[in-house]
Amino acid sequence: MDTSWAATATAVVLVVVPPIWSLTRHLVTLVHEAGHALVAVLTGRRLNGIRLHTDTSGLTVSSGKPRGPGMIATAAAGYLAPAGLGLGSVLLVEHDHTPWALYAGLATLAVMLAFIRNWFGLVVVALTGAGVGVLIWRAPERVQDFAALTFAWFMLVAAPRTVVDLWRHRRQARTRTSDADVLARLTFLPATVWNIVFLLLTLAALAGAVRLTGLVS
Repeated sequence: MDTSWAATATAVVLVVVPPIWSLTRHLVTLVHEAGHALVAVLTGRRLNGIRLHTDTSGLTVSSGKPRGPGMIATAAAGYLAPAGLGLGSVLLVEHDHTPWALYAGLATLAVMLAFIRNWFGLVVVALTGAGVGVLIWRAPERVQDFAALTFAWFMLVAAPRTVVDLWRHRRQARTRTSDADVLARLTFLPATVWNIVFLLLTLAALAGAVRLTGLVS
Protein backbone atom coordinates (compact mmCIF):
# COMPACT_ATOMS: atom_id res chain seq x y z
CA MET A 1 0.00 0.00 0.00
CA ASP A 2 1.52 3.33 -1.10
CA THR A 3 1.59 6.49 1.00
CA SER A 4 -1.58 7.99 -0.49
CA TRP A 5 -3.69 4.91 0.11
CA ALA A 6 -2.27 4.39 3.60
CA ALA A 7 -2.94 8.02 4.52
CA THR A 8 -6.48 7.85 3.13
CA ALA A 9 -7.26 4.63 4.99
CA THR A 10 -5.92 6.12 8.23
CA ALA A 11 -8.00 9.26 7.71
CA VAL A 12 -11.17 7.22 7.21
CA VAL A 13 -10.53 5.36 10.46
CA LEU A 14 -10.09 8.68 12.26
CA VAL A 15 -13.56 9.72 11.07
CA VAL A 16 -15.68 6.56 11.20
CA VAL A 17 -14.58 4.90 14.46
CA PRO A 18 -16.73 6.53 17.19
CA PRO A 19 -14.23 6.55 20.10
CA ILE A 20 -11.53 8.00 17.86
CA TRP A 21 -13.90 10.49 16.22
CA SER A 22 -14.89 11.86 19.62
CA LEU A 23 -11.29 13.05 19.95
CA THR A 24 -10.34 13.93 16.38
CA ARG A 25 -13.56 15.94 15.98
CA HIS A 26 -11.86 18.67 18.02
CA LEU A 27 -9.42 19.23 15.15
CA VAL A 28 -12.33 19.75 12.78
CA THR A 29 -13.86 22.25 15.18
CA LEU A 30 -10.54 24.08 15.35
CA VAL A 31 -10.42 24.40 11.54
CA HIS A 32 -14.13 25.28 11.42
CA GLU A 33 -13.64 28.20 13.79
CA ALA A 34 -10.42 29.23 12.06
CA GLY A 35 -12.43 29.45 8.84
CA HIS A 36 -14.95 31.78 10.46
CA ALA A 37 -12.12 33.88 11.89
CA LEU A 38 -10.11 34.14 8.67
CA VAL A 39 -13.06 35.16 6.53
CA ALA A 40 -14.24 37.62 9.16
CA VAL A 41 -10.87 39.38 9.01
CA LEU A 42 -10.67 39.21 5.20
CA THR A 43 -14.11 40.82 4.87
CA GLY A 44 -13.21 43.68 7.19
CA ARG A 45 -14.87 42.49 10.36
CA ARG A 46 -13.17 42.76 13.74
CA LEU A 47 -12.27 39.41 15.30
CA ASN A 48 -13.09 39.44 19.02
CA GLY A 49 -12.42 35.91 20.14
CA ILE A 50 -12.57 32.15 19.52
CA ARG A 51 -13.75 29.44 21.91
CA LEU A 52 -13.40 25.66 21.58
CA HIS A 53 -15.53 23.57 23.92
CA THR A 54 -15.14 20.08 25.37
CA ASP A 55 -18.32 18.89 23.61
CA THR A 56 -16.57 19.60 20.24
CA SER A 57 -18.61 22.74 19.63
CA GLY A 58 -17.02 26.13 19.11
CA LEU A 59 -17.78 29.82 18.83
CA THR A 60 -16.12 32.64 16.91
CA VAL A 61 -17.23 36.18 17.73
CA SER A 62 -16.62 39.07 15.37
CA SER A 63 -18.06 42.56 15.15
CA GLY A 64 -19.07 44.64 12.17
CA LYS A 65 -22.13 45.06 10.01
CA PRO A 66 -24.84 42.65 11.23
CA ARG A 67 -25.89 41.88 7.67
CA GLY A 68 -24.41 41.94 4.18
CA PRO A 69 -21.88 39.91 2.15
CA GLY A 70 -19.18 39.99 4.83
CA MET A 71 -21.43 38.49 7.48
CA ILE A 72 -22.81 35.90 5.04
CA ALA A 73 -19.32 34.84 3.96
CA THR A 74 -18.19 34.62 7.58
CA ALA A 75 -21.13 32.45 8.57
CA ALA A 76 -20.70 30.17 5.55
CA ALA A 77 -16.96 29.67 6.00
CA GLY A 78 -17.04 27.31 8.99
CA TYR A 79 -18.41 24.14 7.42
CA LEU A 80 -16.48 24.73 4.19
CA ALA A 81 -13.09 25.41 5.82
CA PRO A 82 -12.11 21.76 6.52
CA ALA A 83 -12.83 20.73 2.93
CA GLY A 84 -10.96 23.72 1.54
CA LEU A 85 -7.98 23.11 3.80
CA GLY A 86 -7.96 19.42 2.99
CA LEU A 87 -8.03 19.99 -0.76
CA GLY A 88 -5.32 22.64 -0.56
CA SER A 89 -3.12 20.42 1.60
CA VAL A 90 -3.48 17.47 -0.78
CA LEU A 91 -2.39 19.66 -3.68
CA LEU A 92 0.64 20.97 -1.77
CA VAL A 93 1.81 17.50 -0.76
CA GLU A 94 1.23 16.06 -4.23
CA HIS A 95 3.41 18.85 -5.68
CA ASP A 96 6.19 18.25 -3.13
CA HIS A 97 5.40 21.35 -1.06
CA THR A 98 4.67 19.62 2.26
CA PRO A 99 6.81 22.12 4.26
CA TRP A 100 4.64 24.97 2.97
CA ALA A 101 1.54 23.22 4.30
CA LEU A 102 3.16 22.57 7.68
CA TYR A 103 4.54 26.09 8.14
CA ALA A 104 1.23 27.64 7.05
CA GLY A 105 -0.57 25.50 9.61
CA LEU A 106 1.88 26.43 12.34
CA ALA A 107 1.58 30.14 11.54
CA THR A 108 -2.22 29.94 11.60
CA LEU A 109 -2.20 28.22 14.98
CA ALA A 110 0.21 30.83 16.37
CA VAL A 111 -2.15 33.63 15.31
CA MET A 112 -5.14 31.79 16.74
CA LEU A 113 -3.50 31.67 20.17
CA ALA A 114 -3.93 35.43 20.42
CA PHE A 115 -7.70 35.12 19.98
CA ILE A 116 -8.53 32.02 22.03
CA ARG A 117 -10.74 32.99 24.96
CA ASN A 118 -11.01 29.79 27.03
CA TRP A 119 -8.61 27.31 28.58
CA PHE A 120 -9.77 24.23 26.68
CA GLY A 121 -9.37 26.05 23.39
CA LEU A 122 -5.90 27.14 24.42
CA VAL A 123 -4.93 23.54 25.19
CA VAL A 124 -6.27 22.24 21.85
CA VAL A 125 -4.46 24.89 19.82
CA ALA A 126 -1.23 24.58 21.81
CA LEU A 127 -1.13 20.77 21.53
CA THR A 128 -1.89 20.89 17.83
CA GLY A 129 0.82 23.48 17.33
CA ALA A 130 3.29 21.36 19.27
CA GLY A 131 2.48 18.36 17.08
CA VAL A 132 3.04 20.37 13.90
CA GLY A 133 6.28 21.73 15.33
CA VAL A 134 7.58 18.23 16.03
CA LEU A 135 6.77 17.23 12.44
CA ILE A 136 8.62 20.25 11.05
CA TRP A 137 11.78 20.03 13.12
CA ARG A 138 12.07 16.36 14.09
CA ALA A 139 10.30 14.14 11.58
CA PRO A 140 11.92 12.82 8.39
CA GLU A 141 10.44 13.86 5.06
CA ARG A 142 8.47 10.65 4.49
CA VAL A 143 6.80 10.99 7.90
CA GLN A 144 5.95 14.62 7.15
CA ASP A 145 4.36 13.62 3.85
CA PHE A 146 2.33 10.83 5.47
CA ALA A 147 1.16 13.02 8.36
CA ALA A 148 0.23 15.92 6.06
CA LEU A 149 -1.63 13.62 3.67
CA THR A 150 -3.45 11.89 6.52
CA PHE A 151 -4.51 15.25 7.91
CA ALA A 152 -5.63 16.44 4.48
CA TRP A 153 -7.75 13.36 3.79
CA PHE A 154 -9.07 13.46 7.34
CA MET A 155 -10.37 16.98 6.73
CA LEU A 156 -11.83 16.02 3.36
CA VAL A 157 -13.69 13.00 4.79
CA ALA A 158 -14.69 14.73 8.01
CA ALA A 159 -16.15 17.79 6.27
CA PRO A 160 -19.24 16.07 4.80
CA ARG A 161 -19.70 14.06 7.99
CA THR A 162 -19.97 17.22 10.08
CA VAL A 163 -22.56 18.56 7.61
CA VAL A 164 -24.60 15.37 8.01
CA ASP A 165 -24.24 15.73 11.78
CA LEU A 166 -25.54 19.30 11.43
CA TRP A 167 -28.57 17.98 9.57
CA ARG A 168 -29.28 15.46 12.34
CA HIS A 169 -28.75 18.04 15.05
CA ARG A 170 -31.19 20.46 13.45
CA ARG A 171 -33.84 17.74 13.22
CA GLN A 172 -33.43 16.76 16.87
CA ALA A 173 -32.76 20.09 18.58
CA ARG A 174 -35.30 22.80 19.20
CA THR A 175 -32.79 25.62 19.08
CA ARG A 176 -31.96 27.22 15.75
CA THR A 177 -28.50 28.68 16.30
CA SER A 178 -26.42 26.71 13.79
CA ASP A 179 -24.51 28.35 10.94
CA ALA A 180 -27.23 27.22 8.53
CA ASP A 181 -29.87 28.96 10.66
CA VAL A 182 -27.77 32.12 10.86
CA LEU A 183 -27.44 32.08 7.07
CA ALA A 184 -31.20 31.56 6.71
CA ARG A 185 -31.78 34.73 8.70
CA LEU A 186 -29.24 36.63 6.60
CA THR A 187 -30.48 35.48 3.19
CA PHE A 188 -33.64 34.39 1.39
CA LEU A 189 -32.55 30.72 1.45
CA PRO A 190 -33.88 28.42 4.22
CA ALA A 191 -31.46 26.59 6.51
CA THR A 192 -32.15 23.25 4.80
CA VAL A 193 -30.93 24.66 1.50
CA TRP A 194 -27.75 25.91 3.12
CA ASN A 195 -27.27 22.48 4.65
CA ILE A 196 -27.54 20.95 1.17
CA VAL A 197 -25.11 23.53 -0.24
CA PHE A 198 -22.57 22.66 2.46
CA LEU A 199 -22.94 18.95 1.71
CA LEU A 200 -22.59 19.35 -2.04
CA LEU A 201 -19.52 21.58 -1.77
CA THR A 202 -17.73 19.36 0.76
CA LEU A 203 -18.46 16.26 -1.34
CA ALA A 204 -17.22 18.12 -4.43
CA ALA A 205 -13.94 18.91 -2.66
CA LEU A 206 -13.55 15.25 -1.68
CA ALA A 207 -14.32 14.07 -5.21
CA GLY A 208 -11.94 16.66 -6.64
CA ALA A 209 -9.11 15.47 -4.41
CA VAL A 210 -9.76 11.86 -5.38
CA ARG A 211 -9.69 12.77 -9.05
CA LEU A 212 -6.60 14.96 -8.82
CA THR A 213 -4.57 12.36 -6.94
CA GLY A 214 -5.70 9.45 -9.08
CA LEU A 215 -6.84 7.34 -6.12
CA VAL A 216 -9.68 6.09 -8.30
CA SER A 217 -8.82 5.69 -11.95
